[in-house]
Amino acid sequence: MKYLPISNQLFIKNRKKFISEMKPNSIAVFNSNDVYTPGADTTLPFHQQRDIFYLSGADQEESILVLCPNAVNPKHREILFLTETNEHIAIWYGKKYSKEEAREVSGIETIYWLDEFDKVFADLMSEVDTIYFNTNEHYRSAIEMESREDRFIKTVKNKFPAHKWERSFPILSKLRGVKEPEEIEQIQTACDITNKGFRRILPFVKPGIMEYEIEAEFMHEFLRNRSKGFAYTPIIGSGYSACVLHYIENNKECKAGDMLLMDVGAEYANYSSDMTRTIPVSGKFTDRQRAIYNAVLRVKNEATKMLVPDTLWNEYHQEVGKIMTSELLNLKLIDKADVQNEDPAWPAYKKYFMHGTSHHLGLDTHDYGELKTPMKAGMVFTVEPGIYIPKESLGLRIEDDVVIQEKGEPINLMKNIPIEAEEIEDLMNS
Repeated sequence: MKYLPISNQLFIKNRKKFISEMKPNSIAVFNSNDVYTPGADTTLPFHQQRDIFYLSGADQEESILVLCPNAVNPKHREILFLTETNEHIAIWYGKKYSKEEAREVSGIETIYWLDEFDKVFADLMSEVDTIYFNTNEHYRSAIEMESREDRFIKTVKNKFPAHKWERSFPILSKLRGVKEPEEIEQIQTACDITNKGFRRILPFVKPGIMEYEIEAEFMHEFLRNRSKGFAYTPIIGSGYSACVLHYIENNKECKAGDMLLMDVGAEYANYSSDMTRTIPVSGKFTDRQRAIYNAVLRVKNEATKMLVPDTLWNEYHQEVGKIMTSELLNLKLIDKADVQNEDPAWPAYKKYFMHGTSHHLGLDTHDYGELKTPMKAGMVFTVEPGIYIPKESLGLRIEDDVVIQEKGEPINLMKNIPIEAEEIEDLMNS
C-alpha cells in the first residue's frame, strides 16, 4: 500500500462496536471485492470492499472476515481468511500478507488460509441460528453486476436454508456514519493532499489549457503524496460544461473569460476527500462572476454553521434553500413572484441550485450514514452549494468537508485550501 500504516486499534474498536449490535448466537461474514478485468488478461486496480476494510484493515483481494462472538472455540470468535501466498505469486504479483503481517494490520489473532474457510465456516454455522449478510443498501447504490458477496449469499442460502438471516447494513450505516479520531485523521490527510493539488494548478491554469491537462496535474500531485489518485471520477468543466453536474469527459479547452469548475478529491488509505472550487480561467473574476461566487460562498458559510448535533437532514436542506433563495433574489435571477408561485415540491431556487447541499463522507465519497435521525458529533459532511446558469455558460460550486463537533460549529478539514476570490486571483497570477 502507498499509505502509511493505520493503528490496528481502529479496527479492533470497529469490530467491538459491530459485535455489540449482533444478535445472540449469530455470525457475520464480510468478503473482499472481486478483481475485475476489462478483457483478455489485464485487471483493473483492486479496490477493497469498504466494510471488510472498516472492520479489519485488510486491504487485499480474496480476504474473508468472520465474526462469531459466541463461538465455542474462543479462537473462532474473530477470524480473517487470506489466500496463502507462495514464491510464484510473490514473483509475479508481489508479496501478500503473511499471517504475522495480517495479525499486525487487523489486530485479529486467528488467521487462516482461504482453503480452510469451508470447513471452519460449516462448523461455526452448526453453532449459530442467524447469519448477517453484507448487502449493499446505500441510497445511491448502482448495482450493475454480481459481486463476490452476492455469490456468497446465494451459496449460503442454498446450503443452510434453515438459518435465519439479518442484514449488516443497518448496523454499519449507523457505525460508519460517526467517525473515530483515527478515521478523521485519514480524511484530513486526504484533504491536505487535495490542497496541494489545488495549489499546484492555480498558477498552471491559463486560456488555452485543456481540461485533461489540469486533471493530469492533480493526479501528479496526488500520487506523489501517497494517494492512489482521485477518490472519485473528477469533474473538471469549463464554460458551459460546468453546468453539467456530472460532467466527466474533461476534454474541452479552457477559454478566456470562462469559469472553471473542479470537483476533485484525493483518496488516502481508502478514505475520501471531496472538494469543489470554481476559478476564472483568465485569472481574474469579472464583476458578474465575483457576485455569483460570493453569493455561493455566503450560502456555504451559513450552511456550515447549521451542521451541529441534533440537526435534522430534511430541515437543514430546507433552511439552506431559504438562504439560497435570498441570494438568487439579490442577484435578480429570480423575483418575488417566482417565490410566491413556486411549487413546494420544486421551489424556485431549484432552477439554479438543483442538487443537495451535503452528504456523508468517509470510506466512500457518498458514505454510509443515517439520514433520518438527528446529526451526531463525529459525522463528516460535505457542504457544496452551487449556482448554475446555462444561458450564461456559467456554473459555480464551492465545497468543503467538515466534522460535526459536540459543541459549536464544525471543524473545516479544508480550511487551508484557498477559497476567497482575492486569494485565488493572487495565486493564479503569482
